[in-house]
Amino acid sequence: MEQRNISRSAKVLVYTVMILFTVLTVYPIFWLVLQSFKTNTDYLTHSKLAFPSTWYLGNYAFVMKQGNFLMFFKNSVIYAGVTVVAVVILSNMAGYAFAKLEYKITRLLHGLFIVGILLTLQSILIPLFLMVNATGIHNTRLAVLIPYIALGLPMGVYLCTDFEKSIPDELLEAARIDGAGFMRIFFSVVLPMCAPVSVTLAIITFTGTWNEFVLMSLMTSSEKFKAIPYMVGRYAGALGSDYGKLFTSLTVALVPILVFYAVFRNQITKGVAAGAVKG
Repeated sequence: MEQRNISRSAKVLVYTVMILFTVLTVYPIFWLVLQSFKTNTDYLTHSKLAFPSTWYLGNYAFVMKQGNFLMFFKNSVIYAGVTVVAVVILSNMAGYAFAKLEYKITRLLHGLFIVGILLTLQSILIPLFLMVNATGIHNTRLAVLIPYIALGLPMGVYLCTDFEKSIPDELLEAARIDGAGFMRIFFSVVLPMCAPVSVTLAIITFTGTWNEFVLMSLMTSSEKFKAIPYMVGRYAGALGSDYGKLFTSLTVALVPILVFYAVFRNQITKGVAAGAVKG
């Protein structure tokens, strides 16, 4: 009887914490969407927690048309998609080499990759900008994609190397006996087995790339190569902000991330859990 009471108390506590956490997570999104239906005047003259005095849809029409949302969205998809694919494949390839190919220089090269984790974006912005200018690719998508991929590799190589050490050597040796070469073994055996850590790495890379603003703004000067974070920043300035359009742009920028999670939530949960246990 006593154990049953303790169990019920524990359940009440757990559900209370879960409900509280859910409210704290969902309410900011609800508040954000609510503000997107307000005019700038409505936002400034009424309570920030109040419902719109009139539900104004003009903010969405402005952001979608005059705000060129589709152009910025396309660039964000290109930057995030290409970066995720490149970082996942290259990190797994490098991790395979560092984990399974033993040479004298292996540890040195692996250490150089890991040092990249310690570098902050702000510390390399100036030399990075000078290098991009010197190569003549400034104000192109390559000027954004190459640094994105390079900055994602250190963490990716670290995660993949640690994970791929757990792959049995006997399995790889069996593939070699069957006549498979290095690349065949990687794509047919190693990469499928690395799905958990690949999903974890894809999540980290996608969210970081989708929300990145500073590097993308510095490496491109034309709006046709800029992404959604730049679109959001256009409605907020030091001299004044159009809050209705600002919250609307934040709302539409949030939708793809929510859709991404809704579609891949099972893979994300399994990938993070398996990657954490394996790592």
